[in-house]
Amino acid sequence: MTTTLITGANRSLGLETARRLIDSGHTVYAGMRDTASGDDVRALGAHVVQLDVTDQASVDAAIAALPELDVLVNNAGVLGTSFGVDDLDADALDAVLATNVTGVVRVTQAALPLLRASDNPVIVNVASGVGFARWLTTPGRDEHPVAAVPYAASKAALIAMTVQYAKNLPGFRVNASDPGYTATAFNGFGGHQTVTEGTDATVALATIGADGPTGEFHDRDGPIEY
Repeated sequence: MTTTLITGANRSLGLETARRLIDSGHTVYAGMRDTASGDDVRALGAHVVQLDVTDQASVDAAIAALPELDVLVNNAGVLGTSFGVDDLDADALDAVLATNVTGVVRVTQAALPLLRASDNPVIVNVASGVGFARWLTTPGRDEHPVAAVPYAASKAALIAMTVQYAKNLPGFRVNASDPGYTATAFNGFGGHQTVTEGTDATVALATIGADGPTGEFHDRDGPIEY
């Protein structure tokens, strides 16, 4: 049995990832800040754990509650409150980085001892094409009109972090996924993909074997060339 922890698993992409991994036979621990919001993922058969990626004590308690761990899906993320330059300040940037970057490091570092005990340790970091400079500068791409600095910067950092973790953990499979422009509360349900389409890359990367890729960035069509 494969044991998986998903952060931010109470709604949208996290909830759909939990559903699909449970259907594929994983035992899923669904991390979320407020466990009262976990009824939907409980109904799927997940084990709900309180987990705030910005709080070290919360992360440590959540990891201590796990009997074992094979797959970590760093899904929790925030959009932030700054969407251009005129509304941008250092606090707005810090708030996004605290969840989308530092939070991923906090959870991953805490989970490493359990993952190292797995026969097939896997980490999937849910990033975004908005963190991919080539797409931000390509007219016609969904990412091109995005002007927000903190969110783009955080996801760019997460993609780079994925590569660096993969270098440091050669026995692991460490990859980043791009959900694409998916209809969720994150974007006012304006995306053109379903949540199932938006979780295709994450689920594929969460279910790879020990001979699978590492250090890569994938969307639902496969690897994205850096």
